[in-house]
Amino acid sequence: MLHRFIVDRSGNFGIMTALLVVPLFGAAGTAIDVGSALSLRTELYAAADAAAVGSITPKSDAATQANTMSGDGSLTLGKSEAQKIFFSQTSKKQDVPVNVDISVQKQGGVLSSTVSFNATMPTTFMQVMGFHQITVSGTATARYETPSYMDFFMLLDNTPSMGVGATAADITAMKNATANGHDGGKDKNCAFACHIVSEKGVEDKKSYYNVARKNGVTIRIDVVAAAVKALMAKAKDTQSMASQFRVAAYTFGKTAQDAKAAKLFKVSDLDYDLGAVAVATDMISLMSIPFQNYYSDQQTSFDEALKGIESEIKGAIGKGTSNADRQKIVFFVADGVGDSYKPTGCTSPKGANGGRCIEPIDTSYCKKLKDRGIKVAVLYTTYLPLPDNGFYNDWVKPFETKIAAKMEECATPGFYFAVSPTEGIEEAMEALFLKIVSAPRITS
Repeated sequence: MLHRFIVDRSGNFGIMTALLVVPLFGAAGTAIDVGSALSLRTELYAAADAAAVGSITPKSDAATQANTMSGDGSLTLGKSEAQKIFFSQTSKKQDVPVNVDISVQKQGGVLSSTVSFNATMPTTFMQVMGFHQITVSGTATARYETPSYMDFFMLLDNTPSMGVGATAADITAMKNATANGHDGGKDKNCAFACHIVSEKGVEDKKSYYNVARKNGVTIRIDVVAAAVKALMAKAKDTQSMASQFRVAAYTFGKTAQDAKAAKLFKVSDLDYDLGAVAVATDMISLMSIPFQNYYSDQQTSFDEALKGIESEIKGAIGKGTSNADRQKIVFFVADGVGDSYKPTGCTSPKGANGGRCIEPIDTSYCKKLKDRGIKVAVLYTTYLPLPDNGFYNDWVKPFETKIAAKMEECATPGFYFAVSPTEGIEEAMEALFLKIVSAPRITS
C-alpha cells in the first residue's frame, strides 16, 4: 500500500493548485494594488503640474503680488492659489490623505513654483504578503519670466532744423514754393519751414511754416509726431499687461523763448494710458521763433535738453522686474546737430563762433544718464546735406561724417537706429522700440 501511494500521480493537479493558489492570488492582488497606486500617482502629478503652472500665470495672484514688490521673496498669495488649484484637480472620491508642500518665489524677474506631494495608500490584497501601504510622491516645478516694466521718456527735437522737408521731394517742393523769398526778402529757395510767432503770440501768416502748410509740404517734425502716435498703438498691442509700459513725451520747447530758458515742453505726463498719450501727440509741432535769427538761431541745445529730461526722471532706477521696479528709458529723436550758446567746451572742429556752438551732439550728457542707470535709445533722423546752403557748408559740413557716430555713442549699446529721408521714421521708431522691449533683462 505504501508503494502504491508513492507511485500514484492521479492527485498531482489538485495538490499543485492548492500549493500555487496563494502566490497566484498574491500576484493578482499586487497588480491591482500597484495599479491603483500608479493611477493615484498620475492624478497627483497632473494636479501638481496644474498647481505649479497655474499659480504663476500673468493673471495669477502671485504675479499680482510680485508686481508690487521692488525686491525678491516668497509669494504667499501664490502658495495659497497653488494649494487651491492642486486640490481642485484631485478626485473627490479619493479617500487617501495627501500632504502637499508648496513654494512660490520671486527672484529678479522670474517667478518660480515648486509643488511636492506625498500620499500613503493602504493596500488590499498585498496585506496577505505583509505589505499594508504604498507611498506615492513626486514634485512639479514651473518658471515664468515676467515682462520688463518700462517707463519711456520721449525726447523729441522740434527745433527749427526739424522744419526741413521730410523727404527730398518735400525739400524740392519747399524750395519751389519759396522761390521768390519771404515776403519779397532774401531767403529764396529755402528748404526750412520756419515758424514765426511774435512774442505777443501773433502768428506770421506769411512765415514759411504756413507756406509749407498751404503747399502740402510735409516737414520732418510732422513725421515724428505721426510716428509717436503710431508707436503708442504698437506699444499697447505689444505689452503683456496693462501696467507694463508708461510713456511721457517732451519736446525741446514750444517756443524759442522756452529753448533759450532751457525749458522743455511737456506733451504728456508719464501715463499708463497709451491712448491718452497718442491723443496728446497732436501738440507736437515745430518750435516757433519770434523773428528771423532770434537769439542768433541758438535753439538746439542737446546739453540742456538731456539735462532737462534727466530732471524729469525721479527716484531710483529699477531693473524692470515689477511695477514697483521699473526701467527708465530716454527715447531720443533728433538729427544730431546742436546749435546753442556754448562759449566753452564746444566740440566743433571750428569751435564756437562768438559763443555760438554748432557741433555734433556732446555725448558727455548722454553718459550722465547712462551712468545713473537710465537707458538711452537714439533714433537718428539723418541730417540732410544742403550743399547749396552757405551755413551748412561753413559750419556743418566740416563734421558731417561724425554726426551719426556721435549719435550712436550717445545710445546704450544696441539701442541705436538711423533713418534716412527715403526711409520711414514710423517704421524705424517701431523697430527701435521692439529692439528695446525684446532685449534680455539684466538683473544683477
